[in-house]
Amino acid sequence: LEGSQRKISSLTFSFYAGVYSFTGFSYLNFVTEELKDPYRNLPRAIYISMPVVTLIYILVNVAYFAVLSTDEILESEAVAVSFANKAMGPLAPLMPIFVACSCFGCLNASSVAMLFFADVLVLINYCAFSESLVIAASVAGLVKLRLTRPDAKTPIKVLTSYKEPLRCKVFTSDIRFQFNICIPLIFLFLSCLFFVLPFFDQPTELMVGVVMVLSGIPVYILFVMNKNKPAFIEVPWIWFNHLVQKLLYCLPETEAGEK
Repeated sequence: LEGSQRKISSLTFSFYAGVYSFTGFSYLNFVTEELKDPYRNLPRAIYISMPVVTLIYILVNVAYFAVLSTDEILESEAVAVSFANKAMGPLAPLMPIFVACSCFGCLNASSVAMLFFADVLVLINYCAFSESLVIAASVAGLVKLRLTRPDAKTPIKVLTSYKEPLRCKVFTSDIRFQFNICIPLIFLFLSCLFFVLPFFDQPTELMVGVVMVLSGIPVYILFVMNKNKPAFIEVPWIWFNHLVQKLLYCLPETEAGEK
């Protein structure tokens, strides 16, 4: 198409915009502790909910392109609203409500971060780059765990040989979810491309993303690894934890036999 950029690094930035919208898959891991029988239900959430949500997202974008012209999409400040005004008639005012409902999950640090950036595309690049870096490190750890500790009992296990068949069956044994090592290796390769190639176009901006990720290391060392924290740090933190536990009626889980 006329005006399209064909550089691989530019293609990566276009993926960033998509990753920012579709990255909900990574948040499935955060709800593992809240799931009943996560060894059974987490794989189900992966292979049932993710394809359904992905299909809905794709169909919505197809609808936008079917109703709006290229110029209308580029000139629109809110594509969903422009689509509603053109296709939904008197029901168009409902579209902003639907969009707001779909954004409830982002009303946290992501929305607060908008205070510091004038352009949402800059924020998307920072977030998508940082997330690609973290996800790549996590998948690399999964592969390393399989290669260095193949006998470790884990709920999700990588099959070492590429010749072993792909298996996504939920088992009742200790190894409940198995998949071929080619899958994490391909995913790791793509994740590495997502945070390496953009450096050729926007090295300064993406270095900010690296700094954002690395800024958590001194915090972790000072407040998590360090067991001998000063009293002016330890006492307020304990008081705050106890206050939240009393307000929300919650306590950390204890191991069997602990009181």
